[in-house]
Amino acid sequence: MSDSFDAVLIGAGHNTLACALHLAARGWRVGVFEGAAQAGGAVKTGEYTQPGFRHDWAAMNLSLFAGSAFFRDHGAELIRHGLEFVPVSNPFASAFPDGRWCGVSTDLAATTARIAEISGKDAETWCAMVQGFGAEAPHLFGLLGTKMKLNALAYFVLKALRGKGLGGSLDMARFLAQSPRQFLTQTFESPEVRAMLGAWGMHLDFAPDVAGGAIFPYLEGMAGQAFGMVLGRGGADTIIRAMVAAIRARGGVVGTGTRVARIVHSGERASGVELADGRRIEAKRTVIAGVSPGALVDLTGGMTPKFDKAMMEFVHAPGTMMIHLAMDSLPDWAAGEALKGFAYVHLAPSLDQMARTYQQAMAGMLPDEPVVVVGQPTVFDPSRAPTGKHVLWLQVRMAPGVIKGDAKAEISATDWAGAAAPFAERALDILERYAPGTRAKILGRHIVAPADLEAENPNLVGGDQLCGSHHLPQNFLFRPARGHADGSTPISNLHLTGAAVWPGAGTGAGSGFLLAKKLVGQ
Repeated sequence: MSDSFDAVLIGAGHNTLACALHLAARGWRVGVFEGAAQAGGAVKTGEYTQPGFRHDWAAMNLSLFAGSAFFRDHGAELIRHGLEFVPVSNPFASAFPDGRWCGVSTDLAATTARIAEISGKDAETWCAMVQGFGAEAPHLFGLLGTKMKLNALAYFVLKALRGKGLGGSLDMARFLAQSPRQFLTQTFESPEVRAMLGAWGMHLDFAPDVAGGAIFPYLEGMAGQAFGMVLGRGGADTIIRAMVAAIRARGGVVGTGTRVARIVHSGERASGVELADGRRIEAKRTVIAGVSPGALVDLTGGMTPKFDKAMMEFVHAPGTMMIHLAMDSLPDWAAGEALKGFAYVHLAPSLDQMARTYQQAMAGMLPDEPVVVVGQPTVFDPSRAPTGKHVLWLQVRMAPGVIKGDAKAEISATDWAGAAAPFAERALDILERYAPGTRAKILGRHIVAPADLEAENPNLVGGDQLCGSHHLPQNFLFRPARGHADGSTPISNLHLTGAAVWPGAGTGAGSGFLLAKKLVGQ
């Protein structure tokens, strides 16, 4: 292994790998060093229950990656290295306690008919939103793909003013500041339609009453209708395996089980890293850290008081529990067989329940009724399980990183070693209510508590799969801190990347790709 690279990258998450591949494609020699035994960070796949059952460790939905600017540039190369996608025509649905359900499919007539069964007025509203999405999408996706620099934002604002006029631009600004509840209650009359869309806010730390979260239920609803969803054939790690292979084919190094102990720097310039085994790795041009903001301070030993303080005060979202199930067959949903045809089924019956769950987790309490996201990937990708069998991917949201008590007064443990099993049973009880007999179909299970997520990937502090809250004080220009949304640090050639940097969480590889383009000038 060479001890000298143009760029040394810490961590092999998808943002870091995307950055490394773009640099390698522009002629840089790159070295990526990952402390875990497997590359991918939160995007991993493994046989965690029984042989032949492949489970996505955390991330499952690859729609953002498939639609990303990075994939547009490097997709052909990644496909040559084995990347395979699986299209999903029925991306998501919600089941309700009264036996009803509602879901979004790429077939507009089918979606509209389902909504009309609940509310004819909401069905008309949905159709109008779909018709208007084509005009709104360039502005919203343009914002999410914009560099968070004042000149880039000024250019975006000018484009918006030209395209939407002053009134339309102000309306968009108002929408971006709204909470999910404000947007959904002003738009739809049915509590069920509001809940179906509001559940998406819980994926990104936007409970119903958090300002700035309206965009996510809107975009997920409209994107699900227009494009469906994208999964990885055989598992989400298809993108990781392809990126690693492409980097190596270009002469780069991706080392796993190789922990970086510290970043070597003079205070003004980073010269490389020191590995846990004592080896020094030289960085001729740059060091790129795909770590949490707090970990960056630890690796450098400190940079400037102001910057270090901002990094240490970076706010993480509540945690998530993952439950991986090997199944003899799919759940028998009480709401109807049709739910077996959806990639995601949200068990989040109302905005009020979601708000209560979030507040309980924020207070350090185990929620009495957590939101359960049931992923059914083998409906669309049977290669993930033996013939006729299935896997279920359960996200339990929200869960406190540090437990102070139980909102239901049933679980006495205040550490995850003791609380994981009974809290998982609480989530399975919820699934059983919506799909009686599911427990009898389970062939194997693997519980991943928030503490386990952090132990496996230190970036997921407290089990926070987002690597940081996306609330307005910590988003856009302020992610991870004002003046550093491009990943820059007080050390000129040391950069931060990953979900903690704009544009944040998700599988779109945005922060890594934007950084690589900045470094190479294209």
